[in-house]
Amino acid sequence: MMAFEQTLKKDWYSVLGADPSANMSDLKQKYQKLLLMYHPDKQSTDVPAGRLEECIQKFIEIDQAWKILGNEETKKEYDLQRHEDDLRNMGPVDAQVHLEEMSWNEDDHSFSLSCRCGGKYSVSKDEAEVVNLISCDTCSLIIELLHYS
Repeated sequence: MMAFEQTLKKDWYSVLGADPSANMSDLKQKYQKLLLMYHPDKQSTDVPAGRLEECIQKFIEIDQAWKILGNEETKKEYDLQRHEDDLRNMGPVDAQVHLEEMSWNEDDHSFSLSCRCGGKYSVSKDEAEVVNLISCDTCSLIIELLHYS
């Protein structure tokens, strides 16, 4: 899991020159195009050593980006983390809440909690396992989900 923490600091979408809303085939296309461009074997023989070094670094980075974004599971996790980082930068956490304090909704398998503005915080069962911050669907307040360890 630790390796994942570090990979997070990088914006893997911008490494591939893609928009976070891009679909899988779009991401794959960009990945393959960049791969050809930076592949060490594809560089001309008279390319300066420093330039080759850069290409190899870039090549490794592109490959890493695809390892994360090219897999539905890791991509989902990365997107959630990105969303959470965005929330963290948005403002202070209004409250800390344990999952047990939220109400369970059997219909769509989600947990929810009313916000003081009248809106609602909600999180799916799967997301609840990986997410720590949830934003209200109406105002800009954020709650932090505490997990019992």
